Amino acid sequence: MIRAEPAAGREHRLAPENCRAQLALILNSADFDATGRERRFLSHVVEETLAGRGDRIKAYSIAVEVFGRDMSFDPQTDPIVRIEAGHLRRGLERYYLTAGHADPILITIPKGGYVPTFSARSPHETVEPALPVEWAEKVPTPRRWMRASWLTVVLAAIVAALAVLALGLARSGVRPTSPEIPRLLVETFDDLNGTHAAAAIASGLRQEVVSQLSKFKDIVVVESAAKGEDPSISPARFVLAGSVNLSTDAFRLRVRLLNRADNSVLWAESYDGGLKVAELVEVQTDIARNVSSSLAQAYGVIFQADANLDVVNPPDDWAAYSCTLSFYAYRVGVDAESRSSVRACLEKAVDRFPTYATAWGLLSLIYIDDYRFEFSGDPAESAAALDRALAAARRSVGLDPVNIRGRQAEMVALYFHKEIDAALKVGKQTLTINPNDTEFMGEYGERLAVSGNWHDGCQLIAEARQKNPGPGYYDVDLALCSYFSGDYPQAAMWINKSPFPSNPVYHLLAAAVFGEGGYKIAADREVAWLNQNQPDLVKNMRQVVSARLARSQDVEFFLGSLRKAGLGIAD
Repeated sequence: MIRAEPAAGREHRLAPENCRAQLALILNSADFDATGRERRFLSHVVEETLAGRGDRIKAYSIAVEVFGRDMSFDPQTDPIVRIEAGHLRRGLERYYLTAGHADPILITIPKGGYVPTFSARSPHETVEPALPVEWAEKVPTPRRWMRASWLTVVLAAIVAALAVLALGLARSGVRPTSPEIPRLLVETFDDLNGTHAAAAIASGLRQEVVSQLSKFKDIVVVESAAKGEDPSISPARFVLAGSVNLSTDAFRLRVRLLNRADNSVLWAESYDGGLKVAELVEVQTDIARNVSSSLAQAYGVIFQADANLDVVNPPDDWAAYSCTLSFYAYRVGVDAESRSSVRACLEKAVDRFPTYATAWGLLSLIYIDDYRFEFSGDPAESAAALDRALAAARRSVGLDPVNIRGRQAEMVALYFHKEIDAALKVGKQTLTINPNDTEFMGEYGERLAVSGNWHDGCQLIAEARQKNPGPGYYDVDLALCSYFSGDYPQAAMWINKSPFPSNPVYHLLAAAVFGEGGYKIAADREVAWLNQNQPDLVKNMRQVVSARLARSQDVEFFLGSLRKAGLGIAD
């Protein structure tokens, strides 16, 4: 209960209307750093409590009613509610330290449960243990708080009206309201035979290609404009055209990607398939996956085409999009100097376009790289980088729950936060959303491997490299896989292929590989580099290795290899 001591000595209690007004203040604040799911979580528990149903708020009911879990949900084996409650508590704490520092009501979710409490925050009031809000709907409403609630509603309406006005002005050409996203027009595939069978296969292939391409959220896939529609309303910069030719027992699909600006052919490929009914659907799916991976994935044809463009004085929307391109360019070398400039670019992009989910996801991955590749020796600084990464990842997933980069960042951030089961669950779910995204496939494979599932993880990494051999970081991962399988010559081969001479973790792995494999000269070279360039890493070697490898036996084996290389590591 909350007691106030005004001049008349009367007792005052919180009213449901005021609690709901405070909830609206929180949910409408840009400083409340929470995902869409966490916002639904907060709304649900507040409304249930105000309705007198606080005793029904359990992990099971939240998982089923808010998160959409099925009736078989087991809170003992699935920690999702506990994890999200922790995120929500931190979000509320940050809100009340910033935008909500002067709010009249404090909403908290005490640890050990999920029932919220409400307490007054007036300088002239003292707060006892929070009001059992199951009683809240029985409490009279103070008129001054009712006026405050109405003011809140009016102010919110004014802000909303101004936002609509600003959006209308932006759409009229004042400023772009969303970042540039490549648009790909998939034209009707030509039937070269002129038969019903050929037309059916051409249509089926096109629809499957559209379906697989649409799994990539960093491009917009559009189909042919309807008759009489003005194509300039939503112009596509790229066009995918194709044709199907049938023989007696097989078909051939020829596809090509065109740059619409000059009709130049950026990519072309042919695919063959059999006509047996039992195989046709599977063949069409395989072809569509190959086409979508070639065109739309990171380092794919569309990425390469845009990365090679030189846009003079780019507008805001293109500048924001180019930041995502620069991220992938940075990942090729993973050097600290590039990371700093890409971080600044992405921070500017999300400041200009706060709903740009992909940019939030990539920014989170940059923050994660700050955490795992910078060895300042200051635990507080490292923890702050990881907290920033978690917050940015949650923002991305909250904006777009199926955004692959956001989910990738969430997975990696959870892993380094030592919530490994939760991280792997995110990874497994995300791979089903888009199994053609090799960037994610390789990252999930690495998380599986270093968590101890070396067999499945390394298989995924090898598959990702086979489908998309461009990024060199697959070579580092395969070196790690070969090392833990005991194939040290193969591990040395992969590490020598890796293009990361300025990255400290590359040298750390190289030292372990060369030390365990008995390559003394190479091991001495790596040890000298680490001692000269990364003294903080060497000083905290056990901590650095333990942050990356989940199993204690893997940590001890790796440290033993570093000792063989010549590094002094305490037991």
